[in-house]
Order: sequence, then C-alpha cells, then structure tokens
Amino acid sequence: MSLGQQLAPHLPFLRRYGRALTGSQSEGDRYVRAALEAIVAAPEEFPKNVDPRLGLYRMFQGIWSSTHPDEWEKREAESAEDGEAIARARLARLAPTSRQALLLTAMEGFTIEDTAYLIDESPDTVERLVEEALGEIEKQTRARVLIIEDEPIIAMDIETIVRDLGHDVTGVAVTRDEAVALAMEDRPGLVLADIQLADDSSGIDAVKDILAQFNVPVIFITAFPERLLTGERPEPTFLITKPFQRSTVKAAISQALFFDESTVPAG
Repeated sequence: MSLGQQLAPHLPFLRRYGRALTGSQSEGDRYVRAALEAIVAAPEEFPKNVDPRLGLYRMFQGIWSSTHPDEWEKREAESAEDGEAIARARLARLAPTSRQALLLTAMEGFTIEDTAYLIDESPDTVERLVEEALGEIEKQTRARVLIIEDEPIIAMDIETIVRDLGHDVTGVAVTRDEAVALAMEDRPGLVLADIQLADDSSGIDAVKDILAQFNVPVIFITAFPERLLTGERPEPTFLITKPFQRSTVKAAISQALFFDESTVPAG
C-alpha cells in the first residue's frame, strides 16, 4: 500500500484538528495542504517506524511550528476586525503548546506519550499543559448552551458536562422544530447538535435555521464525521465523534468559545 493510501483515511481528522487549532476551515485546510505538499516533495523525510497517522500529524506539527508565529503576527497586522480578533487576545494569555496538547489528547485521541512525541515535550509536561489549557480557557469563557440531542442519556451526560464547565443550559431539544423554537425563545451562545433527531429530522437543518436568524458557534456530534469532512462544502469547525469521551466534549466546548467573540470572561 502506498503512503498516500495509508494517509488518506486520516486526512478528514487532520483537517478537523487544523480547523480547531486555527478556528477557521480555510486556515486549517491551508496548513493541511502545506503538510501534504511537504510529504510529496520529500517523502523520505516522513517519520519512519511510527503509525502513519502519527507520522502525518508529526508532519503537520512541523509545518505549524515553523510558520505559525510569523503568520499569526502578519494576519494581526493585516486586520484587527476579523472574526478571530478575540481569539488573538486570548491566545496571548495561553501558550500555543498548551492548546495543541489539549486538542491532540482530548479531541484527536492521542495518548499522552504520542502527544509528547508530536509536540516534542515529555509526557509529564503534556499532562501539565493539558490541565493548564483547560483551566485557562474555562476562566476566559462563559456561555448559555442549547443542546440538540434526542437520546436522553446522552443529553443528560452532555448537560452535566456543560454545567460542570460553568456554563448554563438554555434547553434540550429532540427535534428540528423544537430546537429552532428554543433558540428563538432564549438565544444561546453555543449550540451542541446531534445529526439525527427523534422525528427523523436533521440537526444540520436545525442549525441552518438557527444560523439564518443569528450567528452562534456550533459543535456537531455524529457517529460518521467523515460524511461532514469532505472538503466539498462549508463544514463545521468543531465536530465530535460518537461515542465520545467527556474530555473530548470539554475540549470542543472550550475551543469553540475560545474563538467566539460573544463569550465573556468568567468570574
């Protein structure tokens, strides 16, 4: 099997990571393309004796580490009014390696040891970075959250996670119509949406209806993330795979609010 064939199944998830890291589909995809171009240009430099997925993320990390600081400074100078202005202010108080450690472990599912390899830190340092990232982001953000989920046990679990993070829950909807009605009645600052709802309606359609009325960050929850990560249309910035870990939901919520200008400092 060629290297390209080995890497292909992992690309949607690398794109998810790039998107969460940058808060932008286009920016995240740009870093993924750069990593792939580097692999094509010098395949002999692809990490040997590691899992292909691990090697792929390692190549991405190399591109990110070598270009991110200058690129961020350049974009800051070009525009102070884009959607990521608030994130830049928060990033100044949060080390980039902390966010990488958080996303790689909690969202991408890498072990502490694999994450240590990816960001060139010790396992003990990775554990500390994850705790620091969660703590700092939670201090900086607070929101009212609408949950769209038709499975009662899952909905209860998500609600507990949201409240444990210090956020309020505006309601739990199980259908498209109910979700839209709840959103119009009590405008949320974040939406957590399942894809398939109780009456065979779509969580995607519910979110489209809500976004037609006002902007709000959205995290989709699905058992089939590859169906949404095709690169052929606008995609969700934040996507959780079912079955999920509680830490994954916490990381996604923290990152979604981190890049949203409507959230306010907690406390």
